[in-house]
Amino acid sequence: MLWTQVKVTCKVSDLDSVCAVMSMLENSVQIEDYSDLDTTLRTVYGDLIDESIKNADKSIASCSIYVPEERNLSEYLSYIKTKLDELKISAKTEIIGCDEEEWSTAWKKYYKPTRVGEHIVVVPSWEKYSPKDDDVVIDMDPGMAFGTGTHETTRLCAALLEKNVSRGDYMLDVGSGSGILAIVAKKMGADYVAGCDIDEVAVRTEKENAERNGCDIDFYKSDLLKGVKLHCGRKFDIACANIVADIIIRMSDDIGGFIRAGGLLIASGIIDEREAEVDGAIVSNGFEKIDALHEKGWCACLYRKK
Repeated sequence: MLWTQVKVTCKVSDLDSVCAVMSMLENSVQIEDYSDLDTTLRTVYGDLIDESIKNADKSIASCSIYVPEERNLSEYLSYIKTKLDELKISAKTEIIGCDEEEWSTAWKKYYKPTRVGEHIVVVPSWEKYSPKDDDVVIDMDPGMAFGTGTHETTRLCAALLEKNVSRGDYMLDVGSGSGILAIVAKKMGADYVAGCDIDEVAVRTEKENAERNGCDIDFYKSDLLKGVKLHCGRKFDIACANIVADIIIRMSDDIGGFIRAGGLLIASGIIDEREAEVDGAIVSNGFEKIDALHEKGWCACLYRKK
């Protein structure tokens, strides 16, 4: 089996956050951190350490994961970039074992029509698909934005949206990536849909995907909730945040201000081990948990504003 190393180099102070993001993609991570090397050099093992390591910059560290050839490398890279941008972490990402030209196009072979709910089917723009009578087809070209429908977090969110979006709803997608969840909401009958993302490339991709699907959606750049606008002064009936646990917890104090009483919040991008922590943050801000879906160590949670 062939593997590709994805290595993210950052400041030592950001290493824990970077590792948290990387571990959401693969359970095993490789860490290079020489910040406490001086202590080791004073021991009997000091002479065994290579000179290149002794002279390494101790203010930086790195975290690596190894992606098997059958996985979608581009989606991994896009996910990492999106989450590091949201955390405001400046880092260098390297692909070792695969050149950039190869992965920028080869990922398409892993992206096939995917059913993400009972009726929703996400179809890449370069694939042909014959829909069933009750299929809701979403035509997607994710480009370099995260969200093709193949990742567990996206599928779980889409399944909860399909069950809970009602005709006439106002829906907000925070950290909208490729725009897939906003498009799902619109296709399921939402009257007004807004999506925001910190990445300008993602926003451009979102707009293109919405146009491809004939969906009128208000996409714009925003650092989480800072730039979110209420359409006609009306609060949202349902909001979705498919990001990471730390960011969801950080925005939990403010998200309630954008959702009407009785409205819904879907939170995903959460590993099972942190579900209770996210629950605590959201419930303490005026919500009650009413549902959750789990798949391969990931969960998506549904809350209602009291």
